Amino acid sequence: MIILVKIILVPVYGQNDSDKVEKTVSLDEIVISANKAEEHKRKISAQIIRINSRQIQFGNNQTTADLISGTGHVMVQKSQQGGGSPVMRGFEASRMLLVIDGVRLNNLIYRSGHLQNVITIDPSILENVELLFGPGSTVYGSDALGGTIHFITKKPVLKTAGNNGYKLNFLQRYSTVNKGSTTHLNVNVGGKKLASLTSITYNSFGDLRMGKSKNPFFDSLYGLREIYAQRIDGTDTRVVNSDKYLQKGSAYKQSDFLQKLLYKPSKYVEHQLNFQYSSSSNIDRYDRLSEVVNDLPRYSEWYYGPQNRTLTAYDLNVKNVSGFEQFHFGVNHQNIEESRVTRRFGNNNLDSRIEKVNVVGINLDLKKKIKNTDLKFGYDGQLNYLNSTANRKNIADGSESELDTRYPDGDNSLHHHAIYLTQSTELSKKWILNNGIRYGRSVLNSNIINNSFYDLPVTEIKQKNYTYSGYLGIIYFPKKDIKLSYMINSGFRVPNTDDLSKIFETSKGVVIIPNSNLKPEQTLTNEFTLSLKPTKAFRIEGTVWYTSFFNAITTGPSTLNGSDSILYDGEMSKIFSNNNSGRAQLYGYNVSIAGYLSEYSQLYANLAYTRGEVVSADPNTPLDHISPIIANAGYLLKYKKLTSEFNLQFNGKKDIELYSSSGEDNQKYAPPGGMPAWLTLNLKLSYELPKNLILQGGVDNVLDTHYRVFASGIHAPGRNIFLAVRFSM
Repeated sequence: MIILVKIILVPVYGQNDSDKVEKTVSLDEIVISANKAEEHKRKISAQIIRINSRQIQFGNNQTTADLISGTGHVMVQKSQQGGGSPVMRGFEASRMLLVIDGVRLNNLIYRSGHLQNVITIDPSILENVELLFGPGSTVYGSDALGGTIHFITKKPVLKTAGNNGYKLNFLQRYSTVNKGSTTHLNVNVGGKKLASLTSITYNSFGDLRMGKSKNPFFDSLYGLREIYAQRIDGTDTRVVNSDKYLQKGSAYKQSDFLQKLLYKPSKYVEHQLNFQYSSSSNIDRYDRLSEVVNDLPRYSEWYYGPQNRTLTAYDLNVKNVSGFEQFHFGVNHQNIEESRVTRRFGNNNLDSRIEKVNVVGINLDLKKKIKNTDLKFGYDGQLNYLNSTANRKNIADGSESELDTRYPDGDNSLHHHAIYLTQSTELSKKWILNNGIRYGRSVLNSNIINNSFYDLPVTEIKQKNYTYSGYLGIIYFPKKDIKLSYMINSGFRVPNTDDLSKIFETSKGVVIIPNSNLKPEQTLTNEFTLSLKPTKAFRIEGTVWYTSFFNAITTGPSTLNGSDSILYDGEMSKIFSNNNSGRAQLYGYNVSIAGYLSEYSQLYANLAYTRGEVVSADPNTPLDHISPIIANAGYLLKYKKLTSEFNLQFNGKKDIELYSSSGEDNQKYAPPGGMPAWLTLNLKLSYELPKNLILQGGVDNVLDTHYRVFASGIHAPGRNIFLAVRFSM
């Protein structure tokens, strides 16, 4: 069974014109993620959670992954400090969609395992984040099976009668748990028609310290960093860690830059240019570096090279043109560079595999109102290109040699083209009908030039898929403060280059080889939501849902040229491939409760229980990426210039028998019996001083609890004292 219990809150943090706590999100709240256009939440049958700018500012999260995790609605897996892989409704990585400012981030090498791409988004410049639960394929296309996370950055502000158009914001934050430092500056300069917003952020995070206090739900400490590898006088050396609670090899740095230009020649026409750049230092893969074989580190080096993401986007928005209320045209280009660098302990061969991805996106969206009906329709296109290279360097003598690439070394491309139509009709004051359809075509090409490493029987893969999805939702208001909605919604995910063409070694002595016969994964979700406000000081909301998952891509034993094993990187490894062998079911419900003790204070609580099973097996077996119970509760107080919040975060135990056999749940990084339950206590404070100065601070994990999040390969932070100074003018 999947149980998801949530509370939706939008408290006011640091707002000068009110000393009171803002009430729960109303049914008339404006969101954009459901249908790519602003609309009232009361008209949407899907489940949406919105994190606003005040919550983001008050939360003081180091990364966007931490921001999402802190909501209590999404579990985030980590294999290293510089990472974070959100899980929504039992789906993760390539089975959920990331979007920033309307641009899809998912590309042809998003894998089904754990991803760290979300940290390339700077939380300091976010205006809000919208979590759209369930399939979003009708509006956003492939990959949106478990949900869509839409990150919306701040927008340039024009000069008006009450605003001189100039705004400067500065943030300096320090965290003790990793000696982390964040410096952020953004400047807005606006005229009557032209405005500019510039943002710069620099993060430096040292090695992360885990908690020292024994988890009350587990009888011992585990996963301590006892030893690590170090190169001394040209020799790999086993070094005893002088502080076993310090997770050596988890430090990293990151820089983010954003530049937006807004030109508004009239109140109906708006042009926007959006440029974003994110770059990191090398990010050590902590889970792999912590592996020990015969009391020696398995790896001396295992890191992701600098992760670079560049986005350039142009958007044209026009209102009230040729009978349409809204017209949007957008074109964008993304350049992404990722790399994996590994070297085994005692081995001089440093292996580097580099992926360079270019993506061109085109969007056309229109909105037309006909009496009580809102129609939205458009075209969605994305062109993905990949160049995969590799090299091996002997660090002792400097010699270089050829190395097999992670993906085929020839031309790789994946193109999506689709049209969509959505409709929302107010049948009466009490009834609203939502529906939508999408139809598209995806084409994948991939070819291997150098086949000498594997002698594969096929060196060229071509695949065409025709895709479709749709949804139908009905909303009923029996009374003003009661909303009932039902929705049936389909989703799809087209196999990408990572699914079809990847040649990859897992940590279990397994090599995955290409399979060109994969079909798209599909889901069908039914969900029912009840939202009611019995009194002015109390609100409850619940959703019950069930998802059928078809053609699930799973990994299993295979053969190559009649053999079930292959010599890979000097070791004999079993041969596996991806296949459409899985059918699964996921189901659950959520409840959200909010209560107000006074106009200055608020109580809230969240609970999530997730369960999924592969039903194509006999008997049923656990599905991967299914999080345990997730819960949080808190008390919020805002009085005059002071805002404070006391918060509990809880995850239940993940029993070992509920781990998937696929290996994606990282059973080897959990203690015997499975991942223990854990509980943390957290405190945050914010105080407004004169002259637009805000002091913030707090303590995360007050009790210094020792724990890991399910499926993670690195321990969560121990006690963390953070201080922040914000200044604006």
